[in-house]
Amino acid sequence: MPQINPYKIAIPQEKVERLKQKLALADFPTELEGADWEYGTPLAEVKRLTEYWHQSFDWKKAEAKLNELPHFSTDIDVDNFETLNIHFVHQKSEVKGAIPLLFAHGWPGSFHEVVKILPELVQGSNDFPAFHVVAPSLPSFGFSEGTKKKGFTTRQHAEVCHKLMLALGYDQYVTQGGDIGWGVTRGLAYLYPESCKATHTNFPRPNPPTLKQHPALYFDNLHSTLSEMEKQGTTRSQWFLDDGFGYNLEQSTKPQTVGYSMTDSPVGLLAWILEKLHDWTDSFPWTDDEILTWISIYAFSTAGPAASQRIYYESKHDKDKFGDKLSGYIPDVKLGVARFPKEILQHPKLWNQTLGPLVFESEYTKGGHFAAWERPDAIVKDLRTMFGKEGGAYGVVKGKMGF
Repeated sequence: MPQINPYKIAIPQEKVERLKQKLALADFPTELEGADWEYGTPLAEVKRLTEYWHQSFDWKKAEAKLNELPHFSTDIDVDNFETLNIHFVHQKSEVKGAIPLLFAHGWPGSFHEVVKILPELVQGSNDFPAFHVVAPSLPSFGFSEGTKKKGFTTRQHAEVCHKLMLALGYDQYVTQGGDIGWGVTRGLAYLYPESCKATHTNFPRPNPPTLKQHPALYFDNLHSTLSEMEKQGTTRSQWFLDDGFGYNLEQSTKPQTVGYSMTDSPVGLLAWILEKLHDWTDSFPWTDDEILTWISIYAFSTAGPAASQRIYYESKHDKDKFGDKLSGYIPDVKLGVARFPKEILQHPKLWNQTLGPLVFESEYTKGGHFAAWERPDAIVKDLRTMFGKEGGAYGVVKGKMGF
């Protein structure tokens, strides 16, 4: 079994000072009169945050706060690739029968997104289940090592997470994820259904039901009427594809090119990610410290901020089309889905039934893409309900009922 080692985030002071030097020397582009977020991250906002990052933001204070979490690392051998040192947070519940839960983040997120739901999930009572929570930095993200070989797709990310759970002694577990974490958790369900017993996602990516594969759903879909929330979701998705998809086209075709700017310029990195924190959320009241902690994790990441973008290229150019398999029906893993109004891609609810045995659905009137950060209450509620005594996934992990 791989050795599990305690881990402490400790960015050398010289790296912090070098980043501040770059901030002090930053040049800024011009901006059109009246331009706002529709053109991209506004100049005034970038200048303001650059000054705060340079003059006032205290990374060491943020680092100390992050280090209050139980951090660990271990080496994972990835088939046909290399051995990667994987960083993760692992918070065990005091409840003996707690359910092992893997939390998978996406881009531009990190393990840090688990912070708000972690203290709630490890708690248990007679009314709701408790969880042992594992939140890794995915390979090439955060404080995990990155691959140096081409072709590292969602399949390999799922393999790493599965082997991590086994290394921690969790032969069976459940998952929660959005964004790339959707692909990782679905990959676990597809590849390891004997271990991954259920998954909850806030970013479902179903295909429309077809006459051949889902005849009953196909006819239901033809004759169904969209709810008002579904109509709004369709409008939101079209906005994203028309006006918010440029980052994806760049990262899935030429990630190395944009990677130079992300690596060399903290201002470029700030503007690139801040746009998503603004556009993908539901008017979330970000504090400056939240934003800069979030982005500093990328700036100080082990593999560098460019490495995390390559998963887009690998997914698009995957000859095996593994990602396509994840939107198909996975029969043996129970599924829960949450819907938030400002999610960037949304589909009719009925389509979710094409993904697998759907045992839980929820809808919220507030929230966006980063659900665990924006609406931790909703994610905690969903997981407690889905895996609770009256939930559709109660008892899926043998001997671990959550109570």
